[in-house]
Amino acid sequence: MPNPVIRSLHVHPVKSVAGHAPREAVVEPWGLVGDRRWMLVDTENRAVTQRQQARLALVGAEPLPGGAIRLSAPGQERLTVEVPEPSGTDVVEIFGAKVEAVPAGAASDAWFGEYLGTPARLVHMDAPEHRRRIDPAYSLPGETVSFADGYPLLIASVASLDALNSLIAQGDHPDEGPLPMNRFRANLVVEGAAPWAEDGWKRIQVGEVRFRVVKPCGRCVVTTTDQLTAQRGKEPLRTLARHRRFGDKLVFGQNLIPEHTGTVRVGDPVRILA
Repeated sequence: MPNPVIRSLHVHPVKSVAGHAPREAVVEPWGLVGDRRWMLVDTENRAVTQRQQARLALVGAEPLPGGAIRLSAPGQERLTVEVPEPSGTDVVEIFGAKVEAVPAGAASDAWFGEYLGTPARLVHMDAPEHRRRIDPAYSLPGETVSFADGYPLLIASVASLDALNSLIAQGDHPDEGPLPMNRFRANLVVEGAAPWAEDGWKRIQVGEVRFRVVKPCGRCVVTTTDQLTAQRGKEPLRTLARHRRFGDKLVFGQNLIPEHTGTVRVGDPVRILA
C-alpha cells in the first residue's frame, strides 16, 4: 500500500482566527513558522479564543513579510499589524500557564474591541525563551510550544473525517454533517491512510522532518463552531462522545512534536516509522 501523503498545510497566525493554507511551511521546534504567534487576551491577561468568542472564526489574519499580519473581519476596515518592538512584555495566561508576550499596540486593541464588543488586547510571542513548556508527561526537557493549545503541531486524517461524518449521518443531528476539516484546525492534513490509522502511529516522517506522535487531541466546543458563520451546533462532540472517547477526552487527530527542523510540503509522503 502506498504511503499516505500531505493533502494540505494550515497555519493560523493568530490563535482562534482563520488560517491560511500554504504549499510549504518551515517546521520550527515549537511549530510551523508563523503559527499561533499572536493571541488575544482579556482585561485580566487571560487567553481569549473561540471558546469564549465564536465570532473570532470570521476574522482573517493574512501573514505578511517579517511576521506582520493583515487583519480583516465583517464590518471592519483591514488593519496591518507589525511585529511589535520587544521593548517590554506582559505576563499572559493560557490554560493555566503563564508566559511573556509583547503587546501589539493600541490600534489592534481598538480594532478587536470594536469587533467583539468587549475589551481585548492582541499580544505577540517574540523570543524562543518565551515559549511555553510542553506537558512533561509527553515531552523531553526543553521542548516548547507557542500559543497552540498544548503541542507544536496537529495532524488529522481525511479518511478519519469521512468515518466521523458517516457516524454523524447515523446520529441524532445528521443535518449538521458532513463537517469540513476546518472544524479541527489541524496543521497537517493527511490523505491515503486508513480511518483512525493515526491512533497507532508513534513516529512519522513527513518529507524531510521526523515527528513523535505523542497524544490524541482532546476536542472542545470550538469544533462545534461553523468556521464560515460562527454558529454553534451539537456536532461533532455528540458523536465523538459515543465513538471516540479516550478516558475523559473526546478525541480527533494526533498531537506532534518535531524531532528537528526542516520544511514540509503539500504532496510529501507520510512514512510511518513506528
